[in-house]
Amino acid sequence: MANNHEFTRLALLASDTERAEDAEAELREAHDWVPLDEAEAVVVLGGDGFMLQTLHQMLDADRVIPAYGINLGTVGFLMNKHRSAANVLARIKKSRSIAIAPLRMEATTQDGQHHNFCAINEVSLLRETRQTAKIEVSVEDKVRIKELVCDGVLVSTPAGSTAYNLSANGPILPLDSNLLALTPISAFRPRRWRGAILPDRSAIRFRVLEPEKRPVSAVADQKELRNIAEVSLRIAREAELTLLFDPGHSLDDRIVAEQFVV
Repeated sequence: MANNHEFTRLALLASDTERAEDAEAELREAHDWVPLDEAEAVVVLGGDGFMLQTLHQMLDADRVIPAYGINLGTVGFLMNKHRSAANVLARIKKSRSIAIAPLRMEATTQDGQHHNFCAINEVSLLRETRQTAKIEVSVEDKVRIKELVCDGVLVSTPAGSTAYNLSANGPILPLDSNLLALTPISAFRPRRWRGAILPDRSAIRFRVLEPEKRPVSAVADQKELRNIAEVSLRIAREAELTLLFDPGHSLDDRIVAEQFVV
């Protein structure tokens, strides 16, 4: 929805690229910035990867504030266009808030260790060796595929549906769809299975079969675990994030536009 944001304490973070650092130097002179832990919102300079890194940093610190990204990377799907530094504060004031909820991954490795990570884009399970993976797929405690033979499988949020999910021929999901994409990666059996679209209230579980012969890793955005035994996934409503977009350039607009790229 459209907002009239009156943030008075803003933080500024930049990736370590030359373009982002040049923009940071220009913006430093345009406003009095505060540290991230004192800010009401943060301006993020870089690409999608740095934005994800920043959002995860806030999740790990258990202090989430709105983030306004300026694209100084490659794709910039989560970012706004780079323009003059002089009008950044006015753009933030007029920006539109979009709420996104990450996936919560609870993973168990073969040695019995338990791990808990959030993924804003997707969680993917991937084979570690030349051997194809064999994975049991359950939804709401019901086994839906007894043996998925594949290079891997992923679950994507709407915010991440145009990333790895799209490259794996998964569906693009509107941001307000309340859906998840369950997408196989180079599936060999069942041969005709193309994946599934699930309500985002669904609990999804993967169990690795023949793990000694066919080891599998799990990746939650940028965090990887190896030698996985089992992974459970659900939407983490309690960890909801807020992105700020210029009017006419919001994430849901981009998701629609991406479906007409030829």
